[in-house]
Amino acid sequence: MFDKVLIANRGEIALRIQRACKELGIATVAVHSTADADAMHVRLADESVCIGPPTSSDSYLNIPRLLAACEITGADAVHPGYGFLSENARFAEILEEHNITFIGPTSEHIRIMGDKIQAKETAKRLGIPVVPGSDGAVKSETEAMKVAKGMGFPVLIKATAGGGGRGMKVATSADDLPMAFATARSEAKAAFGNDSVYIEKYLTKPRHIEIQVFGDGLGNAVHLGERDCSLQRRHQKVFEEAPSPAINAESRKRIGQTVAQAMQMIKYRGAGTVEFLYEDGEFYFIEMNTRIQVEHPVTEAITGIDLVLEQIRVASGAGLSFKQDDIILSGHAIECRINAENPRTFRPSPGQITYWHPPGGLGIRVDSGAYQGYRIPPYYDSLIGKLIVHGKTRNECMMRLKRALSEFVIDGVETTIPLFHELVRHPDVVNGMYDIHWLEKYLGKS
Repeated sequence: MFDKVLIANRGEIALRIQRACKELGIATVAVHSTADADAMHVRLADESVCIGPPTSSDSYLNIPRLLAACEITGADAVHPGYGFLSENARFAEILEEHNITFIGPTSEHIRIMGDKIQAKETAKRLGIPVVPGSDGAVKSETEAMKVAKGMGFPVLIKATAGGGGRGMKVATSADDLPMAFATARSEAKAAFGNDSVYIEKYLTKPRHIEIQVFGDGLGNAVHLGERDCSLQRRHQKVFEEAPSPAINAESRKRIGQTVAQAMQMIKYRGAGTVEFLYEDGEFYFIEMNTRIQVEHPVTEAITGIDLVLEQIRVASGAGLSFKQDDIILSGHAIECRINAENPRTFRPSPGQITYWHPPGGLGIRVDSGAYQGYRIPPYYDSLIGKLIVHGKTRNECMMRLKRALSEFVIDGVETTIPLFHELVRHPDVVNGMYDIHWLEKYLGKS
């Protein structure tokens, strides 16, 4: 096991990793920018190192400074969390070159799955169903038009690198395609330094279903069921639940086994999430995230397995602590992402939290690094916390969630809590009848 883990992240995920390390008896190092000097994960770490000014490129994305922090503190492993450098293959390689363990997959798997085209080709080779689309990158408008007409409109033009909805445009007809193609390439170039795009068939009413997988890097891998992340705004997840109200036990077993077998074939190491669009009983691979997900707590709630702790164990060479038959899904869990944003315009709302009262009680979990008096900096993602609720049934979970939201009080900044008050009372959400377009349509009408 490791002696000391440096946590190359901030906010709630840094605190989450720190807790797992503490339960394993591992010392922790928090890194922080000058803007995060008073952050909770910094206060609770065994050691802390300031790695630069607020700008991410000068701090959390600055590999030389992170390496220096490892050398100064003697950290023998780094957990990247999610975002920042969590899916940076070169970062993983550099750490290994310095005899520091990267708590995550191999750099090879990060690189393969980080390129959308290569990931799709790999998925097809491994027997995972994929969305119909172009064979590789589409390099010209003429080629794009030919491919789109061949599969039929509407189509989705997507950047081969990156994620988060950037470099992604829908063309509903041939007239729309030139502008969508040019815009997607332009956005991809600006966001990822790579204007390469490809085309997929655009599904009209799909759900976003993702399968949590875990491997030991030696050919053993399991799945831990699915999460339904269909309530999204601009391709950003807002509300996640497990299991999905749209998936039956037979479909869950079928896709879970397919994905687990694929991970066994490539000897995948650590936590990963294979994401699908699901429509009319069929699954279509869209991408794989080679890291822990923001929404991992809903899977922890229904399986009783600490995924972050397991990441650390596997990275140390300990192997998986469970087999597929050991994983039993129990009850239902929902996560609401609490952002410091206006609940209607989603404009960020940084500032000082003047009052903080999280909910409690049976089945309630709040993952957050916020506290009363904490000043939310304007430089980073607006996520300030996650409310996770678990119940024996989906109905019990929804009722418990309503109660928890009514107890959650945050003053001083705007948050998305009022939006969740609305969503958990809407008949479509209560009945689980929504797709990936539902939330944007709802927000457009309200």
